[in-house]
Amino acid sequence: MKQLLIIALCLMSLSALGQSKKKQDLAAIKEMCGCYKVKFTFAETFAPDRRYEFHKNYKSKGLEWVQLVEDDKNKVSLQHLLIVAPKTIVKHWRQDWLYQNTALYTYDKDNSWKYKELPKKEVKGQWTQKVYQVDGSLRYEGSASWVHVDGRHYWENTADSPLPRREYSKRSDYNLMVRTNRQEITEDGWIHEQDNDKVIRSEKGDKLLAEEKGWNTYTKVDDSECKDAQEWWAKNERYWSDVRKVWDELFAAQETLTFKDKVEEKSLFEKIFALGDKAVGADVYNSESVRKEVKAIIAAFQE
Repeated sequence: MKQLLIIALCLMSLSALGQSKKKQDLAAIKEMCGCYKVKFTFAETFAPDRRYEFHKNYKSKGLEWVQLVEDDKNKVSLQHLLIVAPKTIVKHWRQDWLYQNTALYTYDKDNSWKYKELPKKEVKGQWTQKVYQVDGSLRYEGSASWVHVDGRHYWENTADSPLPRREYSKRSDYNLMVRTNRQEITEDGWIHEQDNDKVIRSEKGDKLLAEEKGWNTYTKVDDSECKDAQEWWAKNERYWSDVRKVWDELFAAQETLTFKDKVEEKSLFEKIFALGDKAVGADVYNSESVRKEVKAIIAAFQE
């Protein structure tokens, strides 16, 4: 009887520990919300071919608002909005965090993503970070545990992805980026550190072209500095909610997804953004009609 009591108490302690860890995870994820001065820096560091000509370092900076879109015990969604000038907002990337998620889309190559199911035991206590492009389409996903140790709070994972937008229209010498992402909460904001492999993927396998280091810093400033982004989101939130619903229906099919680069000389994001401007600017907003149009746009890009 005494042994059973000890076992029961141990199990209760483990359960409480698990809940405490999850609360820390949720706090770290939501800590990324707010207004930030951002700096994006990327530099190629190594290439196996000595004849390779290293590209110039990439540097950019700005002001970014990270909006809490969804807040649930098992899902947190954060939308990034880049302020490029006063009253000029660019809808940036989105990151969704799902607890103990087993459903993933992994990037293959040539604008194609494959559905993958993970065993439940492999994702126990983990969070999947699902990263989406500016139009709500897929980018990359990966599952890992948040780490809270020695006063540090970070999450790290490696995932395949398409070329970043900063290189997508400029380069064709590689077709896959293998990204190791580390997101760490700091005293004055958070850091997105990257160790990226630029890879040529073919039927023969993967060939490394070059390695790259990324260092993106988010330094928190007063929320009032991102007022323009907050106002933009209040006007556009309904439209982007409808866009997410259409994408979620497509992802639920759990099939390989492949997309064309352009239709009628336009990219997917250009058509999705143009529809948003029209829908939000209309006298009456009709969600059913908007979702129907978004669905038709996406369908036109599917292979």
